[in-house]
Amino acid sequence: MDIVDPRIEDYMRTLEARHDEPVLLEMEREGEERGFPIVGRLVGVTLEVLTRAVGAKRVFELGSGFGYSAYWFSRAIGPRGELHLTDGDPENEKKAADYLGRAGLDGPVTFHVADAVEALNATEGQFDVVYCDIDKDGYPDAWRNARERIRPGGLYLCDNVLWSGRVTGQVEDSRPELTQAIREHNQMIADDERYLSSIVPTRDGVMVAIRVS
Repeated sequence: MDIVDPRIEDYMRTLEARHDEPVLLEMEREGEERGFPIVGRLVGVTLEVLTRAVGAKRVFELGSGFGYSAYWFSRAIGPRGELHLTDGDPENEKKAADYLGRAGLDGPVTFHVADAVEALNATEGQFDVVYCDIDKDGYPDAWRNARERIRPGGLYLCDNVLWSGRVTGQVEDSRPELTQAIREHNQMIADDERYLSSIVPTRDGVMVAIRVS
């Protein structure tokens, strides 16, 4: 997978192993065991770099799983940031709390054991970043609700990056119906009046929508 955004390339060159490296490796192994299409560190580094780029301090994740992306968001926003994680499974909440705690990244994290969109609507205020990491069928509903909650200039990140090269046809697609859902979702965002522009940090098609002011 080629990296085409120089910010990501620069960061990858300077990325060094941290004291919590064993925790991160454990999280990545669990992702592989669960069958998630995690494409390695590039996913997390992309989230961290883009979150840092907009000076984000308040992040809401629609669907957090066991905390892999939360690890990178926590690195980006720092101990004074505010991170909201949603998951309908309390076991995932416990798993994420354990991972983040052992990595020393358990700052101001709020866990919502509820439907992701409902939790977003029940949480007050605007966010610098909203990350969509839910089932592809929920993409349209996620965008319609999240776009109202992102501050001007903030980011809407989608987990297209986790779908690797399927979107662009670079690898064989074993689940074409989900790839089509991603394409339709991206087009819906591009046609939305609140959408400003895209950042494509890899050739694998991650969608980053920047809300207009």
